[in-house]
Amino acid sequence: MSNNKIYILGIESSCDDTSAAITCNGEVLSNVIANQEVHAKYGGVVPELASRAHQQNIVPVVQQAIEQANITKEDLNAIAFTKGPGLMGSLLVGTSFAKSLSIGLGIPLLGINHMQAHILAHFIKEENGRTPPFPFICLTISGGHTQIVKVSDHFNMEILGETIDDAVGEAFDKSAKILGLPYPGGPLIDKYAQKGNPKAYKFSKPKVEDLEFSFSGLKTGILYFLQKNLRDNPNFIKENLFDICASIQHTIIEILMEKIKNAVQKTQIKHIAIAGGVSANSEIRKRLKLAEKQLGWSTYIPKFEYTTDNAAMIAISGHLKFLNKEYSDISVTAKARLKVNET
Repeated sequence: MSNNKIYILGIESSCDDTSAAITCNGEVLSNVIANQEVHAKYGGVVPELASRAHQQNIVPVVQQAIEQANITKEDLNAIAFTKGPGLMGSLLVGTSFAKSLSIGLGIPLLGINHMQAHILAHFIKEENGRTPPFPFICLTISGGHTQIVKVSDHFNMEILGETIDDAVGEAFDKSAKILGLPYPGGPLIDKYAQKGNPKAYKFSKPKVEDLEFSFSGLKTGILYFLQKNLRDNPNFIKENLFDICASIQHTIIEILMEKIKNAVQKTQIKHIAIAGGVSANSEIRKRLKLAEKQLGWSTYIPKFEYTTDNAAMIAISGHLKFLNKEYSDISVTAKARLKVNET
């Protein structure tokens, strides 16, 4: 093993994707993801099925990641794994595997906070890649989280505001479900919105404090709006699908942008990053690019493959922890609930 190369294996198993990645000095050599098709027919993730699928996938996925990186497991310097937050059964598969491998190879273990990892994906070394300078504001948006985080250092994060009920990804997926679109519906709303008029229908925005979010009222509003229109015209959704999707997306992104503007005003920090699965949304990316021109912000948008759950973000977080010698004890446990500012 050469001294100047640090190889980290990252393992991610917080929800329904089993993923393994290898980084070398912060560069991604491989990032393998096994999706679980089994959940689509249930319209959402079934925890028991998810953990079973992780058990089947984890060995081949790790094996593939090591092969693709063109190294052997003996080259590894440490193993990073998601310890939370997530589905307990899923987390336990990754945690147990990482512990066993770390004991077997006699190398350090690095327990990673999944929410921190989404943000730290910005520090993956890329050609011509820009990394945000500290402090920066990160909007973390996914199926389970919606929060504005002030990032003062790699592992020094403070929540400035978060959702008081549903996450933004859930608002997308539930709206899609009401429209009769298959799961996961968020990306389909984004796709159909491209062809529609975002101002066709108006949905009321929730009134919540300053940097807090709320999406449950919006979901109810969308449901009532569709029920009313379907009574008058049973083909309403079919005939107006693109406009409905565009209007829903427009409303959700407006809410997100208003809150980021509030955060910038409050903190005077103009370096803005996004992270999490919903940061793959084309409209939020477009609006942030626009804000660079109009508001003088510097915006940092991750590559598509690092937005949804992936092990590359776990490996880079592990790399940064390894440099600080912040190793985890073998007694480290999985935690279903973990805030972004908790280790």
